[in-house]
Amino acid sequence: MTEAATLTLPTRRDEAWRYADMDALARLGMAALDQWKEITLAPGETRRHAMVVGSASPELHRIRIRLGEGARAELFVTNAGSDYTRVEVEVHLARAAHFEFGGVTIGGGTATREFVTQVIHAEPEATSNQTIRAVHWNTGTGNFLGEIKVARHAQKTDAAQDFKGLLLEAGASANAVPQLEIFADDVKCAHGATVGALDEAARFYMMARGVDPATAQRLMVQAFIGDAFVALDDEAQRETLLDAALAALEGAKL
Repeated sequence: MTEAATLTLPTRRDEAWRYADMDALARLGMAALDQWKEITLAPGETRRHAMVVGSASPELHRIRIRLGEGARAELFVTNAGSDYTRVEVEVHLARAAHFEFGGVTIGGGTATREFVTQVIHAEPEATSNQTIRAVHWNTGTGNFLGEIKVARHAQKTDAAQDFKGLLLEAGASANAVPQLEIFADDVKCAHGATVGALDEAARFYMMARGVDPATAQRLMVQAFIGDAFVALDDEAQRETLLDAALAALEGAKL
């Protein structure tokens, strides 16, 4: 029997797949798990990529990024699929490299949308920042599983994760699983995760001043998700990501 024939799909017992839609994963099949996009940045190189993912069929996007000394990689994603959509990123940082990630999951229906990241600080003085926002309604789900690993000799590491979820209906959910594995002692590593509802007082205030309910909700959601794309300097790319996210908001409960 060949090695390929013995491979099996992940299960929820696998930490990185604990909130995944396993039925949708089965529809994707084993072939999807082998499809990694490999990106290598030379020392000092800078590269930025913005993408909108999600459709009416399951999607799995797996990306491996290796940064040379002093390199910088920026990845910004709007995840608005109406079926299971997963973006998985593995990053390996050399000395003084930087990784910036901004992601939004947004949608209703029954779909699960998720980001899964593993950032490995392998050498000293590297930095990373991840900002994730999730907005969901109906019984939609937004997930973020983020792992930061700091090697024993990777002193002066500075790494951060920030996840915030906004639920527009009681049936929606958001899950955040931040993980830190640190073997160096001179580091800064931080993570935060909060989930809540719209500020009804703020919405009432806007409506009392003539803003219709749909516009008030849109403006509040836009301000909430905008944090994920603050570090994106390209205005056109930022608008594309925001427009894709806000388009998914149409039909959400007011």
